[in-house]
Amino acid sequence: MSRILIVNPNCNTACTDGIAAAVAPFSVQDGPELEVVTLAEGPPGIYSWQDWHQVVPPLAALVRREQADVFVIACASDPGIEALRAATVSPVLGVFRCAVAAAIARGERFGVIALVDASVARHRAALRAMGLESRLAGERAMNVRIDDLLDPVATRTRLIETGRALVADGADTVILGCTGMAGHRAAIEAAIGVPVIEPCQAAVAQALAVVLA
Repeated sequence: MSRILIVNPNCNTACTDGIAAAVAPFSVQDGPELEVVTLAEGPPGIYSWQDWHQVVPPLAALVRREQADVFVIACASDPGIEALRAATVSPVLGVFRCAVAAAIARGERFGVIALVDASVARHRAALRAMGLESRLAGERAMNVRIDDLLDPVATRTRLIETGRALVADGADTVILGCTGMAGHRAAIEAAIGVPVIEPCQAAVAQALAVVLA
């Protein structure tokens, strides 16, 4: 059986559980195995550039020792994607890049709800590398901890307000810029009236296309 390995590069197992719940609908009988794991060496969240760089060596070690048909790095800052692709012959997908691809397939301009201000710079770097910075309508940071996002109530109102603000900025799709937001996707989409892209779901959809093609 083909294996798609989805790696949460922070050590927050509640976040891993949320990722697993988000991608569970993509698991089909006799289809590829979808396995979600936690990087034990990771920080509690990828907040700073230091956190981003810190996880690259253990992620590279993981992709070198594990066997998978596709690796999915489940952080919306896509830490170390270039280095990880050099460490394995298997495809390595960054969830932010996959979310952007899904967003532009559904609309002309997209907005991003970021975790913290530092996330914005990392997303802009990825968009420049993809040649798609001009398609960004806007990005707004929540500046909260991942644990706050994992609460089903604590930040939902702010997430919806931020999504609405991005629509007002001209976004006709909205990307959730942190995997900790996964549990809010449906509620935000219903409230703001445009497609809301959850990055892990976008990446797993692309991984399935790679494996099943």
